[in-house]
Amino acid sequence: MSKDPTVFIVDDDDEVREAIGLLMDSVGLAAETFDSAWAFLNCFDPERPGCLVLDVRMRHMSGLELQERLSEEPLHPPIIIITGHGDVPMAVRAVKNGAVDFIEKPFNDQAMLDAVHRALEVDGDQRGHALEVAQIQDRVERLTKREREVLDQILAGKRNKVIAADLGISQSTVEAHRAKVMEKLEARSLSELMRMMLMLYPDRAKSAQEG
Repeated sequence: MSKDPTVFIVDDDDEVREAIGLLMDSVGLAAETFDSAWAFLNCFDPERPGCLVLDVRMRHMSGLELQERLSEEPLHPPIIIITGHGDVPMAVRAVKNGAVDFIEKPFNDQAMLDAVHRALEVDGDQRGHALEVAQIQDRVERLTKREREVLDQILAGKRNKVIAADLGISQSTVEAHRAKVMEKLEARSLSELMRMMLMLYPDRAKSAQEG
């Protein structure tokens, strides 16, 4: 897997694709071009970092349809919409649905480069988050059944005494399991443990914090 980000350019206008590709090349950014949404989907690899420069209006599958299709993926490149003047309402809709920016044709080179760099930053943040979540999940899977039960009780906002009564074990045993949970999850404090669980189980951890 390439670790260098790629700017994926999807537009059915040959001149636009070439112009954006040359612009990316001029600042040392790798670029790949596609003449349709389907062509991009056929080569789509969620593991590849980068961003997507996407024309809103294309034959067969529109940019909005491709955006919707990609939204079903757990990880996909951030999207920059390029649009003609008459398609601005569609571009605004795309931004509301998660696109990081939209740029009108004919585009300003600097505006395009600024948008691409912002999108690449977003992609880096998303991938960093996804990696951290995967690492936390791996640690959770190392817990024993009893340790997982104790963790679930912690997420429910229960104190050690209540956990002991619920699980039918002594409070000292709960404390021992709790210490093991903290060690295995590499959490240095309860607040750090809750931050991890908020990333992994947003709804459950949030309820515990509010409780």
